Amino acid sequence: MRGPWPRPGAARRASARWRRRGTLRSRLAVLVTGAVAVAVLGFALVSWASVHVIIDRQLESQLVTSAQTIAGRPDQWRSAPARPPQEDGGGAGGAGGEHGHGHGHDLGTRWQLLTAKAEVDGESSDPLPVTAGARAVAEGRSERVEEQVVLAGDAYRMMTVPLEGGGAVQVAVSEHFTGRILTAFALLLLFGGALGVAAAALLGWAVARAGLTPVRELTEAVEEVAVTMDLGRPIPAAGYDEIARLARSVNTMLAALDTARRAQRMLVEDAGHELRTPLTSIRTNIELLLAVERRPELAHRLPPEERAQLLCDLDAQIVELTTLTAELVELAREEAAREAPEPLDLAEVVETAIARVRIRAPAVSFRTDLWPVQVEGRPGELERMVLNVLDNAAKWSPPGGEVHTRLRAEGPGLGVLTVADGGPGIDPGDLPHVFDRFYRAPAARGTPGSGLGLAIVAQTTAQHGGTVTAGPNSPNGTVVTVHLPCLPPHPDLLPVS
Repeated sequence: MRGPWPRPGAARRASARWRRRGTLRSRLAVLVTGAVAVAVLGFALVSWASVHVIIDRQLESQLVTSAQTIAGRPDQWRSAPARPPQEDGGGAGGAGGEHGHGHGHDLGTRWQLLTAKAEVDGESSDPLPVTAGARAVAEGRSERVEEQVVLAGDAYRMMTVPLEGGGAVQVAVSEHFTGRILTAFALLLLFGGALGVAAAALLGWAVARAGLTPVRELTEAVEEVAVTMDLGRPIPAAGYDEIARLARSVNTMLAALDTARRAQRMLVEDAGHELRTPLTSIRTNIELLLAVERRPELAHRLPPEERAQLLCDLDAQIVELTTLTAELVELAREEAAREAPEPLDLAEVVETAIARVRIRAPAVSFRTDLWPVQVEGRPGELERMVLNVLDNAAKWSPPGGEVHTRLRAEGPGLGVLTVADGGPGIDPGDLPHVFDRFYRAPAARGTPGSGLGLAIVAQTTAQHGGTVTAGPNSPNGTVVTVHLPCLPPHPDLLPVS
C-alpha cells in the first residue's frame, strides 16, 4: 500500500518543470531564501541547544552547591524549613530568616535529610520521595545519585549525597522556570528566524533583479539583432565580468556571421555574373541551331563546317561551365564538413598532381626537384591546390615550355613549394589581385578559365595555416610560392626526384 508521500520520480519531474518554467531571477531568489532558511534553522538549533546546556549546568551547579552546604553542617538544618541554604553560609541561627529562602530566588529548591536507615530525619511540609537511589546513598551503598522526580505535578531534578557518619541529604530543584526560559527562547528564535527568512527573500529578490540586469540587457540586445538582422551592430560589452565576456563572445560570433553572410552574398553575386556570360553564349548558339533545324530554308546560312564549329564551341562552353560550377562549389564549401586532417608526404601529393597535369598539357614538360616534406592536412584539398597551381603554370607556358616544381623544407617547421613557368608573366599591377575570386587580368580574358583557380589555392593554403604569393620568374614567367607548416623531418628521408 502506497503512503501519502509523492514518489521520487514525480518529485524530480516537478523540480525539472519548475526549473524550465521559472525565471532565473525567481530561482536565484528561492535558492538564496532556502540557503538563509537552512542557516537560520541551524543557528536556532545550535543556540537553543547551547542555552539548554548552560541552564542544565546551572541547575546541576545549584544542586551540588546546596547539597555540599547542607552536608557540611547537617545539624544546623535539621529543624530548618525545606528551603535551600544560601551560598554565602547564612549563619547557624534558627529555622526562620537565617536559613529560609524564597521560591523566586531559589528556582523552587527543596531539601531533606535522611538517616542511615534511609528514613526522613525531621519533618517537612513538602517531603521529597525516597527513591531506591536515595536509599542506596543513605545506606552507604552509593556515592551520589541524580534523578528526575515529579512533585505536585512539577518536574524536579533531585540529587542525593551522603553525610559523614551516615545518612544523606536530598536536594531538588524545580525545572518549571528553566522550561519557561527555554520555551520563550525557542519562540524568540522562531519569530526572529521567520523575520530573517522573509527579509532574506526580499533581499534575494532585489539582489537577483539587480545582478541579472546585465543579462536582461544582453538578452534584449541579442533579440534586437535577431529582429533587425543587423549583424554589424556590436553589443555593449563594458567591464571584465562574466557578462561582459559573454557579450564579447556574442560580438565575435556576430562578426563571424556577418563576414560569412557578406562572403556568401559576394559569392552569389560574382557567381551570377560569371555564369551569365557562358549561359548567354550557350543559349544564343542553341537558339541558332534550333532556328536552322525548325526552318530548313535557313540551312544555307549555316554551312556544315560552321555548324560543326558551333557544336564544338557549345561543347567547350559546356566544359567551361562545368568547370566553373565545380570551382564555385569547391570555393563555397569553405568551412563545411571535409575530410579529417592526417599526416602525409606533400611530395607524393605533388607527384600525383603532376601526373594528372601531364595528361592535360602534353606539350609542356615538367621538371621536378622534390624532397619529402611531412605535413598535416587534407589530401584531397592539398592535391586540388597543387593541381590548380600546376594547371595555371601549364596554361601560360608556351608549347615546348618547361614548368619547374621544387619542394623543400626550409627552416624549422616550414615547407616551401615553388612552381615556376616560362610564360609571359603577370603585370606588376595585377599581382595583388591574382588570388581574388573571379579576377582575370586583361591579358587573360581571352583565354579559357573562370578566375577561381588561384582563389581556391589561396583558400586551401590559408585553411592549412600557410600563405601563398606570386611573383616574376627570371628571365620571364611567373613563380607561385606556397608556404605550409610541416612536421619534423625524418633523418633518413631522401629526395623523391
